[in-house]
Amino acid sequence: MMRVFTKMFWVIALVVCLFPLLDNINGGGGVMAFHKEYINYQLTTTNNVDQVYRTGYHFQPKRNWINAPMYYKGYYHLFYQYNPKGAVWGNIVWAHSVSKDMINWIPLEPAIVPSKPFDKYGCWSGSATILPGNKPVILYTGIIDPKPAPGHQVQNYAIPANYSDPLLREWIKPDDNPIVKPTSENVSSFRDPTTAWFNNGHWKMTVGSKHNKRGIVYLYRSRDFVKWTKAKHTLHDKKDTGMWECPDFFPVSTQGTKGVETSALMGGIKHVLKVSLDVTRFEYYTIGTYNTMKDKYYPDSTSVDGWAGLRYDYGNFYASKTFFDPIQKRRILWGWANESSTTAEDVAKGWAGIQLIPRMVWLDPSGKQLVQWPIHELKTLRGEKVHRRNVKLNKGDIVEVKGITVAQADVEASFKFSSLDEAETFDPKWSKLPAENLALEICGITGTNQGGLGPFGFLTLASNKLEEYTPVFFRVFKTTDNKHKILMCSDAKPSSLNKGTYKPSFAGFVDIDLSKKKLSLKSLIDHSVVESFGEGGKTVITSRVYPTLAVGKNAHLYLFNNGTETVTVDRLNAWSMKNPLLMN
Repeated sequence: MMRVFTKMFWVIALVVCLFPLLDNINGGGGVMAFHKEYINYQLTTTNNVDQVYRTGYHFQPKRNWINAPMYYKGYYHLFYQYNPKGAVWGNIVWAHSVSKDMINWIPLEPAIVPSKPFDKYGCWSGSATILPGNKPVILYTGIIDPKPAPGHQVQNYAIPANYSDPLLREWIKPDDNPIVKPTSENVSSFRDPTTAWFNNGHWKMTVGSKHNKRGIVYLYRSRDFVKWTKAKHTLHDKKDTGMWECPDFFPVSTQGTKGVETSALMGGIKHVLKVSLDVTRFEYYTIGTYNTMKDKYYPDSTSVDGWAGLRYDYGNFYASKTFFDPIQKRRILWGWANESSTTAEDVAKGWAGIQLIPRMVWLDPSGKQLVQWPIHELKTLRGEKVHRRNVKLNKGDIVEVKGITVAQADVEASFKFSSLDEAETFDPKWSKLPAENLALEICGITGTNQGGLGPFGFLTLASNKLEEYTPVFFRVFKTTDNKHKILMCSDAKPSSLNKGTYKPSFAGFVDIDLSKKKLSLKSLIDHSVVESFGEGGKTVITSRVYPTLAVGKNAHLYLFNNGTETVTVDRLNAWSMKNPLLMN
């Protein structure tokens, strides 16, 4: 089952910054967009398409192209970029849906559409902030001229027409827009204003940009949220990283899993800066210190500041945004996964892009990384359950998990092993591979080929004779200094017989002490998406897959081990997942 690595690329570039508006003095979220417009594919009907790849419990509108939250007066608000005329990029509006639980969603009228000179050619991504008095404000990027490509960008704001309306159905774009215009900045790379925070008598926000190959987040200050002044220095920048899209800057507590609101500074706080990389189409984040007197952010020495940095998700995941949930005191991460199918296939099925399951995010006790886990509300969709204990997996064993709807499921397992002696040697030649893609390339080289300690894990969305399957697994290596590296993979290469589909190997390393000789894995399977969480959410990988045989009732789920070291499934819990009662 040897896999040959293929250089990663996006079959259809649908990059977008989405997100939350929250409800707290600085809760927040937003939306963005930028891409090739497919005029010939607009207004295509799809009445006869078999929707075998449409997800059951992930957020999607009924049709067409999407991308892109906030909490206000009892409702979570999700603003997302949406093409009402087709399943491709173009005709973008800020669509708007609301929810009581982030699982069931009700669609409302679009919140923002291009209509004024300051956004005539596009309403791109942004975010939201809750001002004192519980008054939400949206900051977004407007396009005032299509040239220079992809457009001349300015920053605008919008406010609710009626603050007493908990659904926020109508938004006003005041005529004193734009509130931030580029002066010496790159006018075509100046977008995605962040959720604002408050200290030292000023509101602060950043805008993503670049100068030559240097990624930048410019810092702006305001006393009234209308008149903004650019700081003399950036909040942060880094050479050789390219355009920084969808920046997100927020505090995390150094103790426990509770979130803190966006202006929090006291009581054991670190800060996180995340950027989306326009060049690589990946994201990375650093953990560090925010100096409030200098208004500068300094990454910790333990955080790699560059393409090889930490990622929320090592798979199909982009344009992410967090917000603070003031009711349950948690920070929620939303991310978007585009399609890996072709544009023509997207048009045929009538939709493209999904929001991934919202995740709670907090600082790992080590202080070196973040941890993520699906929000607890997702458990309300669990149906039939299968429970297994002490399932022994020898080399080459494949054991089917039956009794649930495996094409739409939630699966959790804990694997244990008696020894680390069989771990394969980490090939010294791999140190020459690009650091930002090291795990991914090793996964592409080794795949599910026989190993020592691993590969072991799940075969998801598998056909009966394994012509198709998406393996999610661990593989343990031993380094020359007698330490261990744990590789986690989600390998789409064998996922489909469709030769035209983009089928990458995705992978990340798991930073954990193996002294207990245990590893845990959770996968959320939903027809064309597999979201996987390694070791309690230390490493997360999302794959989009399009099997031709392993669809619906013809899909299978297996436990497997292809390593010489015997592995025991200490505990397996798997559930069928029901559809939400309301989904747009």
